[in-house]
Amino acid sequence: MTQTFLLEVGIEDMPDNAIQSVEKQLIEKTKKFLDEHHLTYGAVEGFSTPRRFAVRVHDLDDKQPDETLIVRGPAQRIAQDEEGNWTKAAVGFSKGQGGGVEDLIIKDDKGEPYVFIEKFVPGKESAELLQEISTVIKKIEFPKLMKWGNTSYQYGRPVHWILALLDEEILPLEVFDVNSSNKTTGHRFLGKEIEINHPSEYLEKLEAEYVLADRQARQNLIVKQINTLCEENNWSVPNLHSDLLEEVTDLVEYPTAFYGSFDKDYLEIPTIVLETSMIDHQRYFSVWSTDENELLAHFISVRNGNEDYLENVANGNEKVLSARLADAKFFYDEDKKLSIEDYIEKLKVLDYHKDIGTIYDKQVRAHQMAERISDFFGLSESEQSDLERASSIYKFDLVTQMVDEFTSLQGSIGALYAAERGENEAVSMAIRDQYLPTSAKGPLPETKVAQLLALIDKVDSLIQFFSADLIPTGSNDPYALRRQAMGIIRLILAFDLDQFDLASFLDTMVEVSELPAERADRLEDNIEVLVEFILSRLEQMMQSEFGISHDIRQAVLGMTEKNVHYMLENAKVLEAHKDSEAFKNFVESITRILNITKNQGQPGSYSKEAMETNSELELAQAIDSLEKVYIESQSSEKRYEAMNSLSPLIDRFFEENMIMVDEDAVKENRLTILHNLAKIAKSYADFNQIVI
Repeated sequence: MTQTFLLEVGIEDMPDNAIQSVEKQLIEKTKKFLDEHHLTYGAVEGFSTPRRFAVRVHDLDDKQPDETLIVRGPAQRIAQDEEGNWTKAAVGFSKGQGGGVEDLIIKDDKGEPYVFIEKFVPGKESAELLQEISTVIKKIEFPKLMKWGNTSYQYGRPVHWILALLDEEILPLEVFDVNSSNKTTGHRFLGKEIEINHPSEYLEKLEAEYVLADRQARQNLIVKQINTLCEENNWSVPNLHSDLLEEVTDLVEYPTAFYGSFDKDYLEIPTIVLETSMIDHQRYFSVWSTDENELLAHFISVRNGNEDYLENVANGNEKVLSARLADAKFFYDEDKKLSIEDYIEKLKVLDYHKDIGTIYDKQVRAHQMAERISDFFGLSESEQSDLERASSIYKFDLVTQMVDEFTSLQGSIGALYAAERGENEAVSMAIRDQYLPTSAKGPLPETKVAQLLALIDKVDSLIQFFSADLIPTGSNDPYALRRQAMGIIRLILAFDLDQFDLASFLDTMVEVSELPAERADRLEDNIEVLVEFILSRLEQMMQSEFGISHDIRQAVLGMTEKNVHYMLENAKVLEAHKDSEAFKNFVESITRILNITKNQGQPGSYSKEAMETNSELELAQAIDSLEKVYIESQSSEKRYEAMNSLSPLIDRFFEENMIMVDEDAVKENRLTILHNLAKIAKSYADFNQIVI
């Protein structure tokens, strides 16, 4: 016999960014609870609104399955005496398992006889087991916790009611001093308290009281309503399926879309400002012409309620938006009065960090870096000119009134104002994209100049904070340096450079930064830590995006040259070959060479006269050919295959030659040959890190 289980937690309004996570957690933790208690079940549905999260389990068995367990007891030599009588140990074991000595049997286990007992364990009723599901509710995680009243516990929001039903029966639960019942609450203003007699009634009865608990149904209704408004008015909403839609879905329990208008004069404000004001401040959808070429003086919003007094709601929203847009127009008009140079002068009093200096200082350093960066990235004359111009002005928008009001538009406002003041497109786009990428998978800047400006900006930030000894520890990263380090890795990889050493690049950027003496000394102590900090983001990428195993990640990070491109490519190649027998033989051969050459000898020219066997000459010449492959081919696969092909020659070399012989010339020559190979191998990976 199966049952249906319903659990709803009524809570004060949750932040919209927590709701989807809470619903998902409740589903997963409920499934885990049922699995751990050996209860079989069918479909598990999750529901959520700002004021509740719920789960409904279908086809839940009414009890656990019965079990017959065979339990091992003491060894026979302990359970029976020499005459075969049961000892106290056997009697105690049988009683402890709910039986008697007559139930004991003797079987071999790993070569020794033990006593066993067959034990019948009846399954428990679901109703009994589910009374412990309150632990699931308490384990739900929120972005932030709070306390209320005089209670000692913490939770995302205060809990107001618990609905728990197993078919028609109320399941007795207690969570944070709140006892369960079969009652829930409808819409805060339009609904009333509801009595649920069976879980199957849940959605229908809530909807009758103006609550759409099914999140997807709620979102689908919003989309349908907005599309209807667009069809009726010949509009389009290009950003309908966006983060805003997700946010609005989690702000309402019963959505009703409506539209409003604003003065057409406000269309003179830059489009990006208008849309940001509507989206970020008011949660409105901007309205465009059907060809999406023209922003219209309308907006669409979603209220938490029905259609009653909708005209009044629209009028109220229009007044609020008009005030916002009036402010935006004022800021824009005021900003137009100043030149880029006027803004740059203001940067001189805008602190970047008390231990580092001003934003103006950061911009000056960026310009100095831009003058040297062509040494690494090979810019054309026009690209170099554009980069130097962009780096000399790229932070100016931080002191505009528009960015002060709309902080999310930093960079975008700079690009807009730069274009209005005559800067070319390359400079404007570099200013716009300077903060990209903002996440591990976010978009990169569109142009080479923009990518380099973004790289310079992030490199400067890391150099400055590390020189000030403001290095992230544990999970603490108040200046988002890990995110910036990931950005550096992604930007460098975007250039696909064959000849690029991260350590050398950072040394040059530190040099042109002209740090104060005390901080320069501190950074000298921390420079290796800085390199490792940046490369740790590459390791994270290798693991999360490419599934590279731990030992191979460590091996490529140990390359002698810190070439980010080759670290990733070499890791992919090694990961692809790691399970082959040839790979294992090759790694064994290379690690043997690395260990022999660790503390003696050095690479250089070998002597044919000091050779005593053909295997020495064959290996030495093969290493010369391998070196040519490394010079002529930039392919990680070809380099690996060429190196791997030396395995038979290495084996023959060790079979026929002893390294540590008495004759110094022979010994040193053999060490030189092995050192030449070790040098090439270490430029590919630290093979000692690979586990075979």
